[in-house]
Amino acid sequence: QVQLVESGGGLVQAGDSLRLSCAASGRTFSGRTFSSCGMGWFRQAPGKEREFVAGISWSGDTTTYADSVKGRFTISRDNAKKTVYLQMNSLKPEDAAVYYCAADLAGRGSPQSSYPYWGRGTQVTVSS
Repeated sequence: QVQLVESGGGLVQAGDSLRLSCAASGRTFSGRTFSSCGMGWFRQAPGKEREFVAGISWSGDTTTYADSVKGRFTISRDNAKKTVYLQMNSLKPEDAAVYYCAADLAGRGSPQSSYPYWGRGTQVTVSS
């Protein structure tokens, strides 16, 4: 059974940086290897719907960002380590949320992709 495990969350001050990691364990996602899956980062703040933050294609060649994080967040991946990262700079209080990573079996990692596999999330808190 494949699992996605997020880490790296914490309490920071506005303007600080954090790097989230999402490590995949196990062999495949319904027959698809990690290196063939697109990956996405999502977040959900209390009382709000879950929203797409960033996505990366299976090869890492294509990345997509929500407008609210463009220029501040960077998504990357290391297929050899089966890990996807989210570098978050210039954090704002409105970035506070539980951050989740998810796998897109189609390989795109786009906001419109279907993400059937999810991690349990990591909490990011940003104080003003």
